[in-house]
Amino acid sequence: MKYKLLVLDLDGTLTNSTKEITPYTKATLIKAQQKGLHLALASGRPTYGIMPLVEELEMDCYGGYILSFNGGKIIDAMTKKVLFEQALPPDVIPVLYQRSKEAGVDLLSYNGEDIISENPDNKYVQYESFLTKMPVKKVEDFVREIHQPADKCLAVGEPGLLVPLEEKLRQELGARINVYRSEPFYLELVPKGIDKANSLKVLRSRTKTKREETIAVGDGFNDISMIQYAGLGVAMANAQPPVKAQADLVLPYSNDEDGVARFVSELLPQL
Repeated sequence: MKYKLLVLDLDGTLTNSTKEITPYTKATLIKAQQKGLHLALASGRPTYGIMPLVEELEMDCYGGYILSFNGGKIIDAMTKKVLFEQALPPDVIPVLYQRSKEAGVDLLSYNGEDIISENPDNKYVQYESFLTKMPVKKVEDFVREIHQPADKCLAVGEPGLLVPLEEKLRQELGARINVYRSEPFYLELVPKGIDKANSLKVLRSRTKTKREETIAVGDGFNDISMIQYAGLGVAMANAQPPVKAQADLVLPYSNDEDGVARFVSELLPQL
């Protein structure tokens, strides 16, 4: 089978534990693109938080795609054109803010190149800044200052505080938004029906790519849907057990052992 589209999760898959792409991985993926394989980077990160990796892999030269906000937004890496976007209903933002306040956790979102938060010193807000390489802008009134349409909000705090909030928001807003934990300290709040499989389906339609021509590689719970959907679903050695259980192939190498690059290097003769 000649594969045409490779969809990669970022943290725990493409990047190592220090959140970097190794020189070997970079060289291998550039070589694959030169042979005609298109890359798509799929992450819960905002678009600006993925851009440095897009540029590092030269996807803006070879053509590739950004699936940001867990698939809520699809962008052509070369033209920067938005191919698909689904945002949160504006009227749920005040509810998310109020419920987060009541739970004793902070809410953040993204305005362009900035993370916005009323409490920029929160260690989990700072961690999101570290992950995305985006600065944090302090706002006095989150609900008033968030840009609409908003692709995602993130409730951050101690795991014990997020558990009851997750249950409450699912009961109250579960028919209108998706509520799930990407980390014990991160509660993702995104538009209903958004996941990586849905964005891959949309991208396939836009690029006229057959399902069997797609590969998806990941390690986390939010990668399961695209691993199930892709023609070839691949789990990293460091993937969670439920992720491995759904994969067609489990790699013997982790993200700290250039797992993606080793896998792609074996594909190169077939491209």
